[in-house]
Amino acid sequence: MQEAEGNVLAMQISYSKLVRDRIPEIIQAEGHRAVTRVLDEESYRVALLEKLAEEAHEARQASAEQLAAELADVLEVLQALAEAHGLSWNHILEIAARKCTERGAFDNRIFLEYVEQAE
Repeated sequence: MQEAEGNVLAMQISYSKLVRDRIPEIIQAEGHRAVTRVLDEESYRVALLEKLAEEAHEARQASAEQLAAELADVLEVLQALAEAHGLSWNHILEIAARKCTERGAFDNRIFLEYVEQAE
């Protein structure tokens, strides 16, 4: 706990992560104080990659009812990552289509157990 104005002790919860733009105002509307900073470009890119892992984990843990919302979060982080690296979303979609043509998609649900190496 930390001493706040008027000698009232306030509990501090550390997050240390990238959040959506309106989160600080939502926190303030709930009567709390959010301490934030703006990241430089390189730190932002690193934080986006961390956010992608976080959102992917949440999608993996999501129930069937929550999955669409979690996938929307993953998509938004992917789009922000592309923009942060100066990549157009259309360019990424073109690469995805090419990979699909060259290596296939995931339509057949193939799960590779192992490979026996030829001698």
